[in-house]
Amino acid sequence: MMDKKWILVFTAWFIALLSSLGSLFFSEVMALPPCQLCWYQRICMYPLVFIFLAALFPFDRSLLRYSLPLIITGFLTAIYHNLLYYKILPKSASPCSQGISCTTVQLEWLGFITIPLLSLTAFSLIIIVLTILQRELKREK
Repeated sequence: MMDKKWILVFTAWFIALLSSLGSLFFSEVMALPPCQLCWYQRICMYPLVFIFLAALFPFDRSLLRYSLPLIITGFLTAIYHNLLYYKILPKSASPCSQGISCTTVQLEWLGFITIPLLSLTAFSLIIIVLTILQRELKREK
């Protein structure tokens, strides 16, 4: 039977991989240019693919120490992006000064699933998975 901790890190890796491939699909295949906040979220998500993969072989207990800064930064950026996108914050609070605006609607599935929401969901799921991992690691001690 597989170790629960390994499965949790694999799950986090898979979420990061799907998110990274999805963002590349949107920009390279669908030709949807990323805004400035999307770039910041990508900067946080892409390295997680390699960090989680490296933590699997062999399993590295200190994974949280070096992945958490990227996860928290990406999560907070995604929250900020969604607040701008859904006009909870004024457009003047947007850092997007060149290129596409951070509030431009480029994709909307089912009337509410947007690129910023997908990013927020991915970072949220990774946080949930790693919270469960942290509890498992504490339980072992």
